[in-house]
Amino acid sequence: MGRKLRYGVEALGFFLLMGFLALFDVDTASSIGGWLGRNIFSRLSPNDTARKNLKAAFPEKSETEIRTILAAMWDNLGRVVGEYSHLSAFNKVGPGTRIELKGTEHVMAAAQGDRGTMFLSGHLANWEMMPMSGHLWGLDGATVVRHPNNPYVARWIARQRAIHGPKDQIGKHSGARRIFSQLRGGKVIYMLVDQRNDEGIPVEFFGRPAMTTPVPAALALKLGARILIAGNRRVKGARFEVSVHPGPDFTPSGDDAADTRQLTERITAQLEAIIRSDPSQWLWIHKRWGR
Repeated sequence: MGRKLRYGVEALGFFLLMGFLALFDVDTASSIGGWLGRNIFSRLSPNDTARKNLKAAFPEKSETEIRTILAAMWDNLGRVVGEYSHLSAFNKVGPGTRIELKGTEHVMAAAQGDRGTMFLSGHLANWEMMPMSGHLWGLDGATVVRHPNNPYVARWIARQRAIHGPKDQIGKHSGARRIFSQLRGGKVIYMLVDQRNDEGIPVEFFGRPAMTTPVPAALALKLGARILIAGNRRVKGARFEVSVHPGPDFTPSGDDAADTRQLTERITAQLEAIIRSDPSQWLWIHKRWGR
């Protein structure tokens, strides 16, 4: 009963905020969210985690540079919150729209091929843009998600994601068979692979070992599924650039365990390179390297 009451109070605050932001157009709601991120979210305890992570990842950066990245990160996170009540505004993809897609030749190959494709990315800019852009491009598939703990909030977010994104949303911790089935059927899977996975394998990420999911590598090796790495950048306000790149060029040795580890390392290295190109686009508040 106590947990249900807590979830109800949390959901009430969340829905009041979403209702307020829905009163505005998407650009204004995004700007309001940015203000909340810079002035309120940044004062909460996750800011300490983000600062420690940034200092460890970029020991050469000055305190001023770290503060600049943090401010931009919180602005972005606030904007993501502001944009959740306006996902219907992102209803087109291409030049002149709110989502510009680069690397379309790789997306077209995924659409025309007869093997499954995994779009892998991280919590960059507004991470909902990756599956939405692929879905709007006409790719049939599913998104692997980690649902919020609050069931009321989780159901609402799932509905928003389905407005112009894949209707099929697979829980990260309970959908291995469904992911396998999608890929074996030649469909697409969208997956964020940048968070700590305590059941994963240690892989170097920004110079430190981080527990990382080996699932994409294992599926690619077992099924011959194609890997594409997607970058995502907030260009200005509520506008984004999603860049799709080929995954690692990898030839299996026949040693499944070693191949899975090496391919996971290469996927992680590609994602790290994208983050390094603009650190403010990534969500540094996650305890990626443990507590």
